[in-house]
Amino acid sequence: MQDSLRKAFLEDGAVLIKGLLNADQLAQCREAFDWAVANHGPHATRMFNGTEQQSHVDNANPLAKERLEELVASLPFGQLFADLWGSENVWYFAEEVFLKAGGHGSRTLWHQDTSYLPWAGNHWGNAWISFESVPRKNALEIVRGSHRGPRYDGTTFRDPNDPTQPLHGGGALPRLPDVEAERRLNPDAYEILSWATEPGDVVVLHPGSLHGGAPVDADFPDRHTFVFRFFGDDATFHPLPEHSESGYPTQGILFTEQLSPLNAGAPFRHPTFRQLV
Repeated sequence: MQDSLRKAFLEDGAVLIKGLLNADQLAQCREAFDWAVANHGPHATRMFNGTEQQSHVDNANPLAKERLEELVASLPFGQLFADLWGSENVWYFAEEVFLKAGGHGSRTLWHQDTSYLPWAGNHWGNAWISFESVPRKNALEIVRGSHRGPRYDGTTFRDPNDPTQPLHGGGALPRLPDVEAERRLNPDAYEILSWATEPGDVVVLHPGSLHGGAPVDADFPDRHTFVFRFFGDDATFHPLPEHSESGYPTQGILFTEQLSPLNAGAPFRHPTFRQLV
């Protein structure tokens, strides 16, 4: 791996890995993706299901856990992240499934995953795999360097008129900036990373990065994206705010029971997470 790629991920929080997956690997991922959509888990949310205009999001589906662990272990992600981070060990956390179809789907609001999940440290990475050729205007966008802080409050994703409506509230975390409103006033207000991708390419981002976007439209009506999440040696438990107005547990809503023994600053570890390296 080129030192420039390691440096870019450390400083920018996101990189594009061209052609990481071959055709067979991509086909295996697509088969697992389609199964995951058809066999959704308890955290799935759907809109317009069964119509041309539909969307689907799912996280850490327990029905898919064993299948996806075997799949991920067969893909080149373990060594990729070990090299990218300089980590002796790499673990797989879980998946996220995104489906937008029928030309319906406004952009995803800006957010950090670390507002919803109890993560800190440099050794975190989300691997975005899209099965279509994605134009840049329909691609994920990342604010360069935002993974280095601050950790903002999350958005509730409930009020389209208030894209920064606080998830936790109470002032425990600073409120999200309204990135899109600021960009409308000044297109250069933020340094944005974004790439057009082809099948087999993988966008890797640190989940502490401010990111959003990836809409579909009449010109690009369908997008199917698998996200696999990984962590390494420098991954620690960073609890969410106590007494959150959202009712979120400090461990987050994924693997809450498994993470409950961890204290702030402890290494992020549990046997439920498959070790790849």
